[in-house]
Amino acid sequence: MEKRLAPGDRVELLAPDAVRRHAEGLAALLVDAVDDGASVGFLAPLEAAEAAAWWAGAAGNRDVWAAFGPDGAVTGAVTLLRTGTANGRHRGEIARLLVHRSARGRGLGRRLLAAAEAHAAATGLTLLVLDTQTGSPAERLYRGAGWTAAGTVPEYAADPAGVLRLLGRI
Repeated sequence: MEKRLAPGDRVELLAPDAVRRHAEGLAALLVDAVDDGASVGFLAPLEAAEAAAWWAGAAGNRDVWAAFGPDGAVTGAVTLLRTGTANGRHRGEIARLLVHRSARGRGLGRRLLAAAEAHAAATGLTLLVLDTQTGSPAERLYRGAGWTAAGTVPEYAADPAGVLRLLGRI
């Protein structure tokens, strides 16, 4: 079964200056994810300024893809972080795969993930890892995309409410 993107949805790799240019929309996306309970490294309530500062820091330090709706609004994002060690140059990490609640059900999460995976392969990465909260919608998305679990860590990270949760390393 496949879900089609709505007319006008697009996914693009953002240059660092474009990440900064879209920082407000990316920040709103991150705030929406945290408000919805996504365990993406922040506690609720997340202030827009803190979220924007995170995105500004991400510009140039990781690859960032954004999904844009027909009106040009940021509807999703994903990042790819390369390992900086000499013995890990083949490895990358997928982080902050986010789809705004108003844009879910259109296949954006899978499209963003596929874009990051294709770019990783095209640039020589042969292993990708990620962390996700066990039993979350994100875990279902990753497993549905063919990712395999590498293990779990009890009480690894707090969810946005501050409750420690089981984390799956995929």
